[in-house]
Amino acid sequence: MKVTSLSTVVVGAEMRNWVFVKVQTDEGLVGWGEATVEWKTRAVVACVEDLCSLVIGEDPRRVEHLFQMMVRQHFFRPGMVEGSAISGIEQACWDILGKSLGVPVWQLLGGHVREQVRLYDHLGGGEMDSVYHTLAPEAAAEKARESVALGFDAIKLEVVIPRTEPLDGALALRHADGVMSAVRDAVGDEVELMVDLHGRASPQMAAQYFRVLEPYRPWFFEEACPADQPRAMAALARRTWVPLAAGERLTLRKPFHELLELGAVSVLQPDLVHCGGIGEARRIASLGELYGAVLAPHSSTGPIGHAASLHVGFATPNFVIQETWRADVPWRFEVLSESLELEGGIAKLPTQPGLGVEVNEREAAKHPFKQEPLMRYFHPDGAVADW
Repeated sequence: MKVTSLSTVVVGAEMRNWVFVKVQTDEGLVGWGEATVEWKTRAVVACVEDLCSLVIGEDPRRVEHLFQMMVRQHFFRPGMVEGSAISGIEQACWDILGKSLGVPVWQLLGGHVREQVRLYDHLGGGEMDSVYHTLAPEAAAEKARESVALGFDAIKLEVVIPRTEPLDGALALRHADGVMSAVRDAVGDEVELMVDLHGRASPQMAAQYFRVLEPYRPWFFEEACPADQPRAMAALARRTWVPLAAGERLTLRKPFHELLELGAVSVLQPDLVHCGGIGEARRIASLGELYGAVLAPHSSTGPIGHAASLHVGFATPNFVIQETWRADVPWRFEVLSESLELEGGIAKLPTQPGLGVEVNEREAAKHPFKQEPLMRYFHPDGAVADW
């Protein structure tokens, strides 16, 4: 079997453009993967084209061989854009391998180690204003109750948006306290709450947010400080009893190993759309096992990356929970002709060969590329703020 073409299907999905990768073969099998990178859509599409010279003519079932070629044979090691392009191609090759053998991808990873995968919801289900803009405590509580009514027993929320100062004052801390208090009162102790600081806070401010939020018993703090400050994150890990999570902006396994070696994280969040794909996510999870860390893959892009994450979750012993989005766009699953079975906060074991998802290209074409909204955040004095 040989790869005959490598192409992309771009789907404009409000906050982001999903970049689906399509790998076609001379035996008629087609594999799908995802390489979405917000605000880098044109770059990642071009990067997939650059990788054609390595992939076309090769056997897509030699997944590891192709991964090694894509990582090592262009001299410069992958960053976020190339890592995401590689991830999409790698997922598509797993999809083809599973289809060629008539088995789901989780079967190729050693078989399932659990019967179902637990999912956590975003406050508002991924709807843009709920996730990325400031919510009043009452509105946050109402959206949390909505998640519980839909069957979720774990919710992630952001309480320090839309921006933080290098040194925030009492008002920002009071707002975070008010939102977290309202949500905890709304859902009780039966629902786990995770707090995403979005890498916006300075280490000094993150420590203050810890003190304010710890009484509400969060399950973990995500990206407590910028991801490029692993030693600062390690210092923060020693200042709280709440587990720290990170990984969505990291590519390949090496930076995860550094975080683990420093004792900076205990919840690993590789995004299978960025980290290098299915095989690399498994290696990251195995590294985590050596340090007692658990896997909770990041997944805030499209449905193919989410499907790849689920297959890893079903086959990985130290997996604990999977992020999911349900309301970023109302037609999220209409661009698929085949999809995985989700029931509230639970994903059922897939039974279809490969990843179990197929893109309906006619439906996808109804949502062409659209420039993503610019997140132009500035401090009151006009200085640039982190998004």
